[in-house]
Amino acid sequence: MKYVEVIMSIKDEGEFFMKVLQKNEFLQKSNETLASILDMLEKLPVVKFDEIEADKAVLVIIDMTNGFAKEGALKSDAVKELIPRICELSEICDRRKIRKIAFADCHTDESPEFDAYPKHCMKGTAESEIVDEIKNIGGYTLIEKNSTNGFLEEAFRKWLLENPDINTFILTGDCTDICVQQFAITLKAYFNMNNKRARVIVPLNAVDTYDLGVHDRNLMNVMAAYNMIINGVEVVRDIVE
Repeated sequence: MKYVEVIMSIKDEGEFFMKVLQKNEFLQKSNETLASILDMLEKLPVVKFDEIEADKAVLVIIDMTNGFAKEGALKSDAVKELIPRICELSEICDRRKIRKIAFADCHTDESPEFDAYPKHCMKGTAESEIVDEIKNIGGYTLIEKNSTNGFLEEAFRKWLLENPDINTFILTGDCTDICVQQFAITLKAYFNMNNKRARVIVPLNAVDTYDLGVHDRNLMNVMAAYNMIINGVEVVRDIVE
């Protein structure tokens, strides 16, 4: 039977402890687990805007830039297809006077992120700009970010301090398993650390990721959704009027 050796932990100083996974058993168990997760995701609720206090909420649009939706090394049709839904949510938030933030990936040549990803969203290029459809609606606070986690940006932490009444965050954009997941979990952990209750809501029809090699879009979306759920993020099917 085939197996995979995985380094699990350091047993003693300088000594690695190895755990052997039996491949067939692992795959069988994983299939059962994935089936259970899918059953759970199929039962996710739909949230209504009427349940949300508009003056305490913000729509967060993550990385809906040309460099992920329309051009460049990391463009994805799945991300492009998010544009109409996020535009709808943006217009709903304008009608309800819900604040909005838009994060935009924006890098320089010095970015260490390019050790892991191809060059993308370079500062001063069209790739780093929010897509026109969302930009034309406007009304958001633009925050440029130089890492996958927008929470780390000083401009966002300043915004949080200047808006202490906000306790509901509606997250949209890309990528579900990278920037969205990192921001959602860090944000939730921040409020937990400060003993404050906050809703971090992720409607699954307003986030997505990409297909590339072993990075299977559907699998990554499912696992990211599950990981956010077990970290206290409110993952839902949709958010509607």
